[in-house]
Parts: sequence; C-alpha cells; structure tokens
Amino acid sequence: MSDFSGLKNADTATIVVHPNITNRKELGELKSLHERSVASELQEIVGLASAIDLKVDLSEIINLSKVNAANFFGSGTLQKFKTLIEVRNITLAVVNTQLSAIQQRNLERYWQCKVIDRTGLIIEIFGARARTHEGGLQVELAALSFQRSRLVRSWTHLERQRGGGGFLGGPGERQIELDRRQLDNAIIQLQKQLKKVRNTRQLHRNARKRVPYPIVALVGYTNAGKSTLFNKLSGANVISQDMLFATLDPTMRQIVLPSGKTIILSDTVGFISNLPTHLIEAFKATLEEVQSADLILHVRDVSHADSNKQRIDVLSVLSDLDITKHKEQFGFIEVLNKIDLLNEKCIPSRLCDNYQKIVNISAITGEGCTELLEAIDSILSENEIIHSFEVSVSDGAAVAWLHNKGTVKSIKTSNNKTTLEVALSEEHANKFFKKFNVY
Repeated sequence: MSDFSGLKNADTATIVVHPNITNRKELGELKSLHERSVASELQEIVGLASAIDLKVDLSEIINLSKVNAANFFGSGTLQKFKTLIEVRNITLAVVNTQLSAIQQRNLERYWQCKVIDRTGLIIEIFGARARTHEGGLQVELAALSFQRSRLVRSWTHLERQRGGGGFLGGPGERQIELDRRQLDNAIIQLQKQLKKVRNTRQLHRNARKRVPYPIVALVGYTNAGKSTLFNKLSGANVISQDMLFATLDPTMRQIVLPSGKTIILSDTVGFISNLPTHLIEAFKATLEEVQSADLILHVRDVSHADSNKQRIDVLSVLSDLDITKHKEQFGFIEVLNKIDLLNEKCIPSRLCDNYQKIVNISAITGEGCTELLEAIDSILSENEIIHSFEVSVSDGAAVAWLHNKGTVKSIKTSNNKTTLEVALSEEHANKFFKKFNVY
C-alpha cells in the first residue's frame, strides 16, 4: 500500500500520463472525465501536479481502446514509459485516472518509481492547502478513507491461504484485518472530531441568525477566480494564485452593499471533475456553509475552453449537497469571470443557458464588480417592504437595530421623535415591534 508523503518537492522529477479511453464501453466511471476535450484534461492534471510544485518533465496523452486489469496499460505503453523513466531519472508518475490497488502496485514494480493516480494527487494537494485544524481533519479523513478502499490485495507479499481452520486464516489475512481495524478506528475518531466541528459551525450559524446577516457563498470550479473575487469585494488578503485548489479552508468576511446592508461573504474550496464520493463526504463540513447560504454566487472562468462542462460539474456537486432547484433558480447568480481574457466582451450564449441572473465581471480589473454588488443587493432585498417607524430620539438602540437589519431610506427628527423609512422584511419588522414594544 503506497503512502502519500514526500511528494511536495520541486526537485521531484515527474511524468504525467493521461489515458484517453477511446472505447466508450471501457469508460465506466471515467465517462465524465472523457466528456472534456483531451487537451484540457491533460492541461488540468499538469496544473494539479504543479499546484504542489512537482517538476513535470514530461506529459503525454495515451490512447487506449482497452484497459488492462492488471497494469491498466498494454505492454507496449509500459515498456515505452519504463524507458523514458529510466532515461530521465523520473521518481514519480502521475496517472490521470482512478487506478486500482493492484494496478498501482504493478505499475510501481514495472516502472521502478512511485505511482499515484488522480485521487491520490488531489489528496496531496488538499494536504498542502489545509491551514486550519478543520482542514487538516478533512484531509486526514479523505486520505484514510482512500487507503481503506485500497486495502484489499495490498498485502500480497504475505501468505494468505496457509494454515488455520474455520475462522482462522493465514498471517496475511490477519494483517489485513489488523490494518482495516486500525483504519476504521482512526476514521471513527476523525468523524467524531469533524462532528464537533459541524456542531460548532451550527452554533455559529445560529448566532448569525440571531444577528442576522445574509450569507452569500462563492462556489465554482477550482481556479475560477473565487478567492480573487473574494479579495476584490471584501478587501481581505486571502491566498489567490493562478493554481488549482489555492483555497481549501473556508473564509468569511463582512462586507457592506451599496444600500448599506451588511452581508457575510464566504469563500469555499473549488470543485473539480471526477472527484470520488468519499472525498466530497470528507469536505462536507466546509461545504455546509453553502447549504445555509441565502444566496449563491457561481463563479465561472468564461475564458476556459471547458467552462460549460465545469459548470455541469459544480451543479452536480451542489445537487449532492441537496441544494434545491428553487435555490438554483432564485437564490443563484451566475458570475462569468475573467472577461478580460476574452478576445470579445460578448459572452457566448451557450454559456448562459437556464439562468435568470448573470453578471459579467473581471475580478482582476474590477470590471463588473459594482454591478455584481448591486445584483446581490437587489436579490436580498426582494422580500423587503418599506416600513415607517417612529421612535424616541433617545432610543439609539432601536435606531441601530434598524440600521443593522434593514436598509434605512430616510430619517426625520422632530418633537423628540425620530421617524425612519426602512426597507425591511416582514419577519424583521415583527421582531422589531416585539423587541422594542413599538406598535
């Protein structure tokens, strides 16, 4: 069983192999990856490798009509890369697919170098990006879940059928059971710790509901520009580099909209195609912020050749998180980012189907960001009604409450009374009446 340590080294000579399955019957779970352009798939996996500073010496597409159950590749391809690996002194091979445990082990034996697949590389990146205690827990849970799924056949160097009768097996079987039990115990402990994190997050969400400020969550494919946009809108100093998975841990900031309304803006981990279910499960604690959001901004890189397919991948993950169609249609803004990289400012219509609210922006130049804030303001104010409140001039707490919870349109003071015209939801208006005994 291969570990996942020691990859984050710029001196690690790496070869990247993207298998292009040409026989659709062979695709199976790889079908979603295959639907992208082959060049884009290769570019993405090279970008993933570069995200943890691996030195990619060679990247190549290999067309396959059939997957070999034992080695994934045929004998000719195996020998070709064996020679390249020896000549170039390659120490790591990244294969852009999901390898079985036996395939990974056989490739390592044949090529005499470390081999990881797409999932293993993504876990490495998550590990490199985690900055908080929660992020570390999520990475560890993802890695252990992945290792457990590959435990079978990883102890073939031990005898598995010798001796023992009834319920007793050979030493290999006992070792597998021991490892499985240790992994299960570790996974259970991590799940308990993450449950505490979720409970803490729920307490924070409940506290925000009592404040409350609307939550606006940024989601999107990795490297779509979410963190750059987050920095532009909030003035925060969040890591925003031109690399995949630059952000892992959630970040939240208060920002003030043009109307004066305060919101909480949340940046989240980027999504990616062909991500195994157990990885999505491991990061649900982070993505729970999306579930509780009042508004979702789907940030897309419209300059990317596969922008529309990336959109489909993001919506698929949101569906897995039980984000309703209602929220997709009415609590959703499609933010088409990186328009500064387009040859034409006109966005192709095929990128904009099925959305009522679309804003074109450049998070780098700031173009369109004012319009985006206005769109957020408009959507969050849709259920608000203009109310008139009359309070005592000395009642500063009531005036402050109205400023925090609504949008004050006008203020007039006369005869020791302050009259405020405030855009406020009916729910908040009723809370104001009860809190300050105004009837």
